[in-house]
Amino acid sequence: MKTYRIATIPGDGIGKEVIPAGRQVLEQLAAADPGFRFEFENFDWGGDHYRAHGVMMPEAGLDALRDKDAILFGSAGDPQIPDHITLWGLRLKICQGFDQYANVRPTRILPGIDAPLKRCRREDLDWVIVRENTEGEYAGAGGRVHQGQPIEAATDVTLMTRAGVQRILRFAFNLARSRPRRLLTVVTKSNAQRHAMVMWDQIAREVASEFPDVSWDKELVDAMTARMVNRPASIDTVVATNLHADILSDLAAALAGSLGLAATANLDPERRYPSMFEPIHGSAFDIMGKGLANPLGTFWSLVMMLEHLGEAVAARQVMAAIEAVTADPRLHTRDLGGTATTLQVTAALCAWLRANPLLRAAA
Repeated sequence: MKTYRIATIPGDGIGKEVIPAGRQVLEQLAAADPGFRFEFENFDWGGDHYRAHGVMMPEAGLDALRDKDAILFGSAGDPQIPDHITLWGLRLKICQGFDQYANVRPTRILPGIDAPLKRCRREDLDWVIVRENTEGEYAGAGGRVHQGQPIEAATDVTLMTRAGVQRILRFAFNLARSRPRRLLTVVTKSNAQRHAMVMWDQIAREVASEFPDVSWDKELVDAMTARMVNRPASIDTVVATNLHADILSDLAAALAGSLGLAATANLDPERRYPSMFEPIHGSAFDIMGKGLANPLGTFWSLVMMLEHLGEAVAARQVMAAIEAVTADPRLHTRDLGGTATTLQVTAALCAWLRANPLLRAAA
């Protein structure tokens, strides 16, 4: 029997509700399949850890995660702690420390979801956004001087390396090649950012020559936002810088119905380190502890985790369970216009997994 070692990091806010729900789904999945099981280790890092110890995670935290097969992460963000401390002290420390340079965010309109684009058919919005995840605008290069003085100055420097741009573009072209349409849009802003983004464009052309079977185009990031709204069917796979894809992927999730549905994989494609999987909805302190959080973004993240672990059949089963849940309006949480609770959605999905073991046998 294969044993997968999973680190769970609920983090802050509703992460403490949806990550236990994700663990419950994995335990239900393993209970019905004698082929694998999960060993969990929970890490209580985040805002509470910061208040107790002055850091979001221990200095040796990466070493504690290094031997895991995957990381399931909730959220980082606490209204009592500046956002740059929570983000850089936890999530980005893990992403950069384990060189999880490919952030992958699938987006599509799930059954039963009333998405805001009324002229958009479900099949028109089926995207994957690839985000460069370790450098670019979030490289952390910059600083502040003369703080509190009239001459105070601050810089945040976009740092792009040829190696970093090449590898994320190759990853995106490979991903586009694996999808039926073999279509990639490279997002840029080289009309205004005349150094790093011009290099990005140049490398895109070079890498594209390695993939003659992939059709590709280039779009300025501001034009891309309009294209996502007005011509969603023209989009399939997208690759963009750290900042640009961060913004575009939130727009994509909203267009598909809710940020509560959206999933993320932070991948080390070379598998030198554990990859990390997380919902993108953030800590949402306004609904923390009320049982209102939508756990489906976490469950979709589990699908991506299972795919990464090589458990494709189990991944398909969880995705089918998610679609069965969204198809039932009685199981819609508040963000989807319903009244279902986190516990009710989790229970319904686990019940579907118990009642539908045939997907495994059929595979």
